[in-house]
Amino acid sequence: MSRIHEALKKAEQERASQLQNMPSQPVPEPAAPAMPAYASEPMAEPVGPGMVPLTAGMPSFGSAFTLDALLARCTPQAWSPDRKTMLFFNGDDNAPGMEEFRTLRSRLYHTRERMPLKKVLITSALPKEGKSFTAANLAQVLVRQHGRRVLLIDADLRGPRLHAMLGTTPSPGLADYLQGSADEFSVMRLGPLENLFFIPSGQQISNPGELVANGRLKVLLQRVEALFDWIVIDSPPAVPVSDASLLAKVCDGVLIVVRSNATPVDIARRARQEFPDETLVGVVLNGTDADSISYARYYYEAYGSASGSET
Repeated sequence: MSRIHEALKKAEQERASQLQNMPSQPVPEPAAPAMPAYASEPMAEPVGPGMVPLTAGMPSFGSAFTLDALLARCTPQAWSPDRKTMLFFNGDDNAPGMEEFRTLRSRLYHTRERMPLKKVLITSALPKEGKSFTAANLAQVLVRQHGRRVLLIDADLRGPRLHAMLGTTPSPGLADYLQGSADEFSVMRLGPLENLFFIPSGQQISNPGELVANGRLKVLLQRVEALFDWIVIDSPPAVPVSDASLLAKVCDGVLIVVRSNATPVDIARRARQEFPDETLVGVVLNGTDADSISYARYYYEAYGSASGSET
């Protein structure tokens, strides 16, 4: 056993001597992993007052998203709104339906006193029940309060209507941003109403459900929400497709629009079940006859049947 021990000891000494005589070589550092083109979850970064953090992994378009940058890039545009349905563009403060939207605004502020509420999703059970009409006029009445800044987003990528109702173009818009071909500044526009900003639907696409679920909308809202008092989002109907439930996950509350004497009760209940109880802010009853239906029976009443709006 002593000879084996001496042989192992000698071999160890020879190996140590060889290592001492070898020139030192720097140990290469492992290569940094490649960052994905886009990240669905933001990473916190230090920012100054009034600035929204950039997102790691997202392409930087050269500017922090600040109010000054927003106002510099979003110059007012000439819109041609449909004055029959866009109530607050017609210059008549006593037009039918306007007082109902003022009441809806007051109810939302009361709700905000007991829960965080800035990003409001407007949806319906089925198409043509008045959700786009409600979303557009709600944004208009919110911005009528002095100093309130509102962002209206058309997230109904399957049947967008807001750009036509407001009298502007659909692109570039939300779909372009979600695909990574446009930044926040290029999709956001400022119309004739002071402090009302609008993101239209964007180019027509074949995969709206996948785009809505890719995480970029959440990033967009996190970047811009500090600059606005309210963000109103128009979504597709809740029952036929899943987009509304996906969009609701990045919003604070949901308003469901139902049409009087048109929406089947069981379908309205199915739409209601798409959203958690804590996110459902209320129901807007659209197309009612104000002379025959008591307003107090409902959470909200958006507008009487004189509007004829089915968007």
